[in-house]
Amino acid sequence: MGDPSDVPDVFDPRIYAAGIPHDRFRALRDLAPVARQEEPEILGWPAGPGFWAVTRHADVVRVLKDSGTYSSHLGATQIRDPDPADLPFIRRMMLNQDPPEHGRLRRLVSRAFTPGRIERFAGTARDRARELLAAAFAGGGEVDLVRAVTDDYALLNLTDLLGVPASDRGLLHTWTERVIAYQDPDEPPVLDAEGRPVNPRSPAMLAEMFDYAQELAAYKRAHPADDVMSTLAASELAEAELEMFFFLLTVAGNDTVRSAAPGGILALAEHPSEQRRLWDGEVSMDTAVDELLRVHPPVLSFRRTAAHDTELAGRKIRAGDKVVVFHASANHDERVFADPHRLDLGRTPNPHVSFGDGPHVCLGAHFARLQLRVFYEEVRAACGGLELAGPPRRLVSNFINGIKSLPVRPPEPSAPRS
Repeated sequence: MGDPSDVPDVFDPRIYAAGIPHDRFRALRDLAPVARQEEPEILGWPAGPGFWAVTRHADVVRVLKDSGTYSSHLGATQIRDPDPADLPFIRRMMLNQDPPEHGRLRRLVSRAFTPGRIERFAGTARDRARELLAAAFAGGGEVDLVRAVTDDYALLNLTDLLGVPASDRGLLHTWTERVIAYQDPDEPPVLDAEGRPVNPRSPAMLAEMFDYAQELAAYKRAHPADDVMSTLAASELAEAELEMFFFLLTVAGNDTVRSAAPGGILALAEHPSEQRRLWDGEVSMDTAVDELLRVHPPVLSFRRTAAHDTELAGRKIRAGDKVVVFHASANHDERVFADPHRLDLGRTPNPHVSFGDGPHVCLGAHFARLQLRVFYEEVRAACGGLELAGPPRRLVSNFINGIKSLPVRPPEPSAPRS
């Protein structure tokens, strides 16, 4: 695969509308684990200089752990280069910083994610899952699980944790869609005066969200409660830092579960024998959650930028080169996972990278796992499992492994129930 034209393309967002391109990733892992990718103009977004695609588990972990070599700060964490004028603004977010600045912000925010607060939240999440599932399946028959259950489940859980009024959940949904679904034709891009798409992470596109964050923080200072925004509003965060944390928690906190919950149900529906093992209590729910996260990672890829000349898997990488790790490929690396395309809900150990690794490992991973565990337990209690009633519709994105629609139905009455 010395000729770039021979290298399978894993950049084009449209590829992922058919699911994770496992055949392409395997070819890259076997023959070109660090492969040069073209970055052509697609869907109205301008062409870029290209990047290195990192697909083996060991190399992905190496990149994620070595922030001194592979920087989140230099070019931020999206494959597409931001407008140079927007880069200083984007760098305010913890996600787009390197140690030690990243560590300072992470320590401040981690105080809001106390184990006690998250565990107290578990009861509310369980009640919500139960209510949404009961309403969705009250009449029996086919249901779009995404629209009827999982979108609201993820979003309302987030509003509870943040302390956002439930009446404002539509705002959070709109802002999340704008940022996450910008590559999808169902979410037409906002265009500038020259007809070019506007980066959804630019200052202009985030102004409304940031104004809301400041209003909410002011209210929380006057009326503190047991929620994350009350803690952040009373912290040492500067105003700009608080705004960026609200953005990060709103988008990442919502879309992680919003993508993973239907993705897990899809995997269970496609593997009925494993689904039955779970419902019958033959495997631990905790190990099952991690295996479902492995086969359906919420995030497909993240970008770093080489801080200096280096070498990875025998390829010479120059300072300033974009280096993109593909979580979805690393999670199916045969060098780490035996029979990686087999769903094994009892798989252990399970060193998947669905929540990243290194200094940027997902701050809300425990919160996400809790929500997923509760959700699957309530699916089991409500209907003894689910079957596919039609093909899923997936998000057009090379970043988020999203499902836009998932038609499901309860199992046939004759099927054994746990």
